[in-house]
Amino acid sequence: FPALKIGDASKLKVGEPVLAIGSPFGFDYSASAGIVSAKSRTMSRETAVPFIQTDVALNPGNSGGPLFNQRGEVVGINSRIFSGTGGYMGLSFSIPIDVAMDV
Repeated sequence: FPALKIGDASKLKVGEPVLAIGSPFGFDYSASAGIVSAKSRTMSRETAVPFIQTDVALNPGNSGGPLFNQRGEVVGINSRIFSGTGGYMGLSFSIPIDVAMDV
């Protein structure tokens, strides 16, 4: 399989289109598009990760999948959603790829 190109998450702009690939609820290889809503979001006292906030429809099964910029480069790893119900509510968070690769 060809390797994916790694992008620079620091160059993302708010409003820029992004695409997530994953297996929401077991539906393999599903794509979901959205935009960057904010950068460097922290999740209270849980972690110091500067998350990329998007409006991409992430659901259980998307975590660990790539977040692509409009050039097809991986800029993040889909990580979590903010939800009161356990499903997508418009707030999704990805770990910037440089942070993920530093682990």
